[in-house]
Amino acid sequence: APPPSPTAAPTVFKEDLAPPTHQLFSRIRLATNTDVPHIHKLIHQMAVFEKLTHLFSATESSLSATLFPQNPPPPFTSFTIFLLEVSPNPFLPIPQLTYPNFSPIHKSVILDVPITDPEADKFRSDGEDVTVAGFVLFFPNYSSFLAKQGFYIEDIFVRECYRKEGLKG
Repeated sequence: APPPSPTAAPTVFKEDLAPPTHQLFSRIRLATNTDVPHIHKLIHQMAVFEKLTHLFSATESSLSATLFPQNPPPPFTSFTIFLLEVSPNPFLPIPQLTYPNFSPIHKSVILDVPITDPEADKFRSDGEDVTVAGFVLFFPNYSSFLAKQGFYIEDIFVRECYRKEGLKG
């Protein structure tokens, strides 16, 4: 029997040769009272990380009452909290009325491998695919040496699985 006919070489696309990449979208936005459960969990994780759980006494109620009082001062005039959120999908726009003096900051990063977040369900925010990854709490200060106003960062914390992933601004 004659040898079989040669088969055509498979088509190879450039995309098939490139290593797989995973896009992660991030958003920094002003926190609201509805974020208090996440803020509380983040502060507790920060206390664990800093080995200061013996000093941790904040509750969701105490945080809600002090961070978001009934007549709160405008953001940036007193203590302010930004939340870092991540999603595998682009974020939908937030109505400008929600944050009249601040537009959320959006960024996307390309990861070699997807991030495994064992606590994603505990930190779910704003829908099925948005997860809270960190926070920063800051307030206005004044530098007498520089004769300039500024901000003092009291706390900054990123959950462990999201550290060193290029999410900084």
